[in-house]
Amino acid sequence: MLAQQKQQIVALFQAALAPLLDGTDLTPNVVLERPRDPSHGDVACNIAMQLAKQLKTNPRELATRLVAALLADPHAAGLVDSADVAGPGFINLRVAAGAKQSVVKSILEQGAAYGRGESGKGHHAIIEFVSANPTGPLHVGHGRQAALGDALSSLFEAQGHEVTREFYYNDAGVQIATLANSVQARARGFKPGDAAWPESAYNGDYIADIAADFLAGKTVSASDGEPATASGNADDLESIRRFAVAYLRNEQDQDLQAFGVKFDNYYLESSLYADGKVDQAVQALVDAGVTYEQDGALWLKTTDYGDDKDRVMRKSDGTFTYFVPDVAYHMQKFRRGFDQAINIQGSDHHGTIARVRAGLQAVNIGVPQGYPDYVLHKMVTVMKDGEEVKISKRAGSYVTVRDLIEWSGNGDITRGRDAVRFFLISRKADTEFVFDVDVALKTSDENPVYYVQYAHARICSALSNWGGDEAQLANVDLSLLTTPHEASLLSKLAAYPEVLQRAQAELGPHQVAFYLRELAGELHSYYFAHKWLLDGDDTLKLARLALATATRQVLRNGLALIGVSAPNKMERAPADVQDAAQADQQA
Repeated sequence: MLAQQKQQIVALFQAALAPLLDGTDLTPNVVLERPRDPSHGDVACNIAMQLAKQLKTNPRELATRLVAALLADPHAAGLVDSADVAGPGFINLRVAAGAKQSVVKSILEQGAAYGRGESGKGHHAIIEFVSANPTGPLHVGHGRQAALGDALSSLFEAQGHEVTREFYYNDAGVQIATLANSVQARARGFKPGDAAWPESAYNGDYIADIAADFLAGKTVSASDGEPATASGNADDLESIRRFAVAYLRNEQDQDLQAFGVKFDNYYLESSLYADGKVDQAVQALVDAGVTYEQDGALWLKTTDYGDDKDRVMRKSDGTFTYFVPDVAYHMQKFRRGFDQAINIQGSDHHGTIARVRAGLQAVNIGVPQGYPDYVLHKMVTVMKDGEEVKISKRAGSYVTVRDLIEWSGNGDITRGRDAVRFFLISRKADTEFVFDVDVALKTSDENPVYYVQYAHARICSALSNWGGDEAQLANVDLSLLTTPHEASLLSKLAAYPEVLQRAQAELGPHQVAFYLRELAGELHSYYFAHKWLLDGDDTLKLARLALATATRQVLRNGLALIGVSAPNKMERAPADVQDAAQADQQA
């Protein structure tokens, strides 16, 4: 059911309630739901059960009166086919066939805009994701963040939000010092396993590549940074640090480019120190009276804000603990005008949430409670050739995003990117995920992205074989779309806008992948149940082609939202679709 139709049904209920509520101060909220059992109808409402006590009446009697008033309303004509009362007072409605069929016309008219809304208009959201330390290539965990963050950003944009995609670089601290020392050791001719090799050094081959380019005096730069030219002097640790960070930021840029992810802004942790933002945040907390000195350290009273214990802000050696710059950073997010901030991070950041939120509340600058929102994801296990892959020669200790893209596409970057993006958002972020490269390479129903893309290609093929003008499909007679397969497909198409709304509100882009898989299944079943181009009735043929074209549009819209391509041609049909054809013929 389309959003406009839902609003019309809500208005019908409100009109039916009006005389019953006259003289009261009741302002009921009419909520429409889908019945658990489709045989009960298309829409269910429990408003009678909500109001019966206040109106001092029996809920079934109230429901019966509401149904009679609703069906008598002339505005129900052409929208509501029937209504009845079930159980203790549930009202079940059946939407008229013409109203259901009208979704096809709406989709064909709106095209790429179908499913989008304006509930977020005027709101500014910042979504921070990936935010990898510039100490090595992006690993598959970063890839999951990239897929989740980019899809979630698109979901917010689809609801009218102004969205900023931001990458926060942790370019200060111990890990950067370790990177510089690792490259310096390589530049001096040492390698992992040598007695002089630092115990905490990074061991991947990429360290040797950085060292070689440093000694060659090369120049590198990240997409948003100043070029860094190597001095070539292995004793110049500061030059090594600057060059190594720029080198790896450039590497990460290339990884993200291969993944099809772009950021609007890059924010450097080091700038928070250079601009005095960390010191200002600490001073603001001190001035707010929410800190105390103990054992030579400065503590924040985070227990006043729900944390299980107070936290050290500044250690006895004068350095800050890691959550302090996070508080300063999020103060800047709020001051930059973002009314909603969302962080996509690994589940190992769970302990940070209470501390950052406590700091933001304690600083008392108007930050709302629960700011920022967090989407924490679990790590990814990679399987290839039936075995778990734990390391990459290039990275040394983990599988990189680029590895996964190259493996999953068998040399085809687009195919690999599609598989990795779809797979990495196809489960809830807080669940474990096994990425099986062998499955990503299959052209069968076992490969969900292929299965969805093939549905799109199948429709393109059918329209090509038809050879007619697609523009004429916008005005065909849709009243002939009456079979159970058609009713199911129409219902699924109408649900798309609500899927996007719910996925955005619940910060769950996986719901889009679920929906696309189900829609593709409906399309494949419909294709084999009804031969669109073989029916002798031209009017029916055009109606079915219009339905197929609307389905293609929604598949295309959903795939684009999660950053996956919609090919017009594919190699061959998935195996289960072929099996379905055989089963249909036998039946």
